[in-house]
Amino acid sequence: MFGKIGVPEILLILVVVLLLFGAKKLPDMARSLGKSARILKSEAKAMKADGQQQSAPADPPHPGQDDATHRTIQAAPGDVTSSRPVSEPSDTTKR
Repeated sequence: MFGKIGVPEILLILVVVLLLFGAKKLPDMARSLGKSARILKSEAKAMKADGQQQSAPADPPHPGQDDATHRTIQAAPGDVTSSRPVSEPSDTTKR
């Protein structure tokens, strides 16, 4: 039913996108898409690092140590505009 996508089809898609969003919005959209990709990559790297840390034996958390449960994830090195504090889940959830 659908064949391979070739150069004419890609050009048609690009023309339609250009007509829908306009030439002024496309650079902003590409910039935000790149920033989102960097954030996703850093979050995945942080989750992988957290998984490796959890597999290693660690001391149990002491009551009153709230500073150890907060950390900051940055989207990219030097990109402080998208850094945000992240609170870690605690084991005190009710079951």
